[in-house]
Amino acid sequence: MEKTFQIYYTSDTHGHIFPVNYASNCPENSGLLNLAAQVEKDGNTLVLDGGDSLQGTPLTQYYLEHCKKWPIHPVAAAFNAMGLDYFTLGNHDFNFGYEALRDYLQAMDGVCLCTNVEDLGGELRIRPWAVHTLANGLRVGITGVVTDFVNVWEQPQNLERIRVTDAFQAARATCAALREQCDVCVCIYHGGFEEELETGRVLSDSGENLACKIARELDFDLLLTGHQHMAVEGVNLSSTYAVQPPANAGQFLHISGKWEGTRSSFRSRLTAVGAIHPAEPYQSLLPLENAVQDWLDQPIGELDRTIPPEGKLEAALYGSQVAALFNQVQLTETGADFSCTSLGNDPVGLASPVTMRGVTAAYLFANTLVVLEVTEEVLRQTLERCAAYFTLVDGQPQISEEFLLPKVEHYNYDFYAGLSYTFDLRRPVGSRVIHLTKLDGSPLGSGKFRLCTSNYRATGTGGYEILRKCPVLWRGGTEMPDLTARYIQAHSPMPQLHNVEMRVIW
Repeated sequence: MEKTFQIYYTSDTHGHIFPVNYASNCPENSGLLNLAAQVEKDGNTLVLDGGDSLQGTPLTQYYLEHCKKWPIHPVAAAFNAMGLDYFTLGNHDFNFGYEALRDYLQAMDGVCLCTNVEDLGGELRIRPWAVHTLANGLRVGITGVVTDFVNVWEQPQNLERIRVTDAFQAARATCAALREQCDVCVCIYHGGFEEELETGRVLSDSGENLACKIARELDFDLLLTGHQHMAVEGVNLSSTYAVQPPANAGQFLHISGKWEGTRSSFRSRLTAVGAIHPAEPYQSLLPLENAVQDWLDQPIGELDRTIPPEGKLEAALYGSQVAALFNQVQLTETGADFSCTSLGNDPVGLASPVTMRGVTAAYLFANTLVVLEVTEEVLRQTLERCAAYFTLVDGQPQISEEFLLPKVEHYNYDFYAGLSYTFDLRRPVGSRVIHLTKLDGSPLGSGKFRLCTSNYRATGTGGYEILRKCPVLWRGGTEMPDLTARYIQAHSPMPQLHNVEMRVIW
């Protein structure tokens, strides 16, 4: 007997609740509240989410810093308005510590499923899986899995009461347990595809992303992925149907399912979020949103000249004043010898007078600082990774596909301060650094140095594996947007910075 059902699926909404263009890569009509107005739910409908909901906008940043002043959790309120049934956790949902995660889960009407997260503190509302019986009698088994690279990226203090286990092994065990109890088996996986979907070419064997392995080796009917921020409307991988929505609540996936007694089939479409939002919880959250807007527009200080938006290739070739500012903040905060930082995927600048809106638009991440002990060889290897950002096309520099596919990763190109270095793009990747000294021209020699970087980069993510092996000398707890605001306040009007000598030849 044929039974049909539908699923609304979001992932990586990153705190985009209101239809406000906090970041340049957000569509005009976006936000969970607008999405809530488009969900049409009946007894044969499920609303699911793939995680990374707490981090990503000034609104969530402001709320988490002032949560005792506000009686309603904005992210939970938006998801509750959507009628969210089940969701899993993303790696960024751990960024703010155990208590912030606990409070979020307690405010949610939906059920958190994350089979590879063990709650050692006993206060998190997390289950490994669930079997949901629809009105038509169809039994849908659902589990959630988060990439176990949380253990690589997250600050140790945020995981003291949490254990994140092997993602694939947990998914395999849960799939086996669910299959006997359900008709349709669904995995919400906060991870992405490790292969190019069109060709099957392996993109990474790091284990961060395992969607193709899960699809081929486990017996899930439907695999709902995230994490990579790619738009995958629907793809068949072996006997599993897989999808992935883009980030920031600008689109969602509407999935139609059919079960015919022995097998299931799916169709899906990406749908843009509309311009309409429900009156509630919009009105209840509006005072918080207004407070955030006022906070964002508060002047912090001035620059002696505005920094216009910097193109990605041009900044990588000739240097970035925005990156120089972030590196100077890091050097001043830590007293390190050298610093490296990255920028987001979209061109950014900084207007004067500087506001918190400008700072949070330029520095998108909730990163803190780490100081590592490094040698000249470590620095040379990390710079070689940066030099791989370029390729030559007809003798002219372009951005390598390695940083563009399967998703855009400009944030994995690092800008340095305190050094003088030269890339020769005519040489093979891995041997392009032809000059490397201290900023004053003196050789690095055989000494050991202090390199300040983000807690994200310090884990070796993005092709910088050698940094993971370096001794940690210091860890900070304050996020970079706050440090940057303080620095600009203390040095206003802020002059142009010259804290690096870098050259690219081709």
